[in-house]
Amino acid sequence: MSFTVAIDGPAAAGKGTISRAVAERFGLAHLDTGLLYRATGAKVLDGMKPLAAAEALRAEDLKRDDLRTGDVARAASQVAAIPEVRAALVTFQRAFAQRQGGAVLDGRDIGTVICPEAQVKLFVTASDNVRADRRYREMKGSGMDVTPEGVLADLRERDVRDSGRLAAPLKPAEDAVMLDTSQMSIEDAVAKAIEIISAARR
Repeated sequence: MSFTVAIDGPAAAGKGTISRAVAERFGLAHLDTGLLYRATGAKVLDGMKPLAAAEALRAEDLKRDDLRTGDVARAASQVAAIPEVRAALVTFQRAFAQRQGGAVLDGRDIGTVICPEAQVKLFVTASDNVRADRRYREMKGSGMDVTPEGVLADLRERDVRDSGRLAAPLKPAEDAVMLDTSQMSIEDAVAKAIEIISAARR
């Protein structure tokens, strides 16, 4: 039986960094499911219809170098609110989760929709201001022309859209372990996640 770790949470809470570190620590495959929606959003910005973009998605599309831009993030959040798009991407995600050797998936509906039977479910969160500051520094470091106020506004707008959508809204699974990283270093957050997963694997 494969061992699946589901890690959910809002943007810039640290779930991606934690997921990659956890996958490496336990030798599990890792899928950032947000990239599926970012790649779909990027295709929409290129002129495709949302459902056609999702259905045409290929592994190489996840390697585009423009997937971390603000425009693509907004497009990703918009296409993620379309039930038909989500349905088109569910099969890909579930197949990945069941792969031999186990997997870590991070996103917004992994523990609630994609992998409700996951052996470990984490919901990683942090305060709005902490998340906005992290994202601002990340984007500024990449040479993007952003302001702290603009990043915070974008993040809050995305939270409302992700939490309020009818299709697989962002919310913790009932049995998820909450991990608030607001006051934690990334090292401490990773260590806590490893502790939780280690206990589940015993």
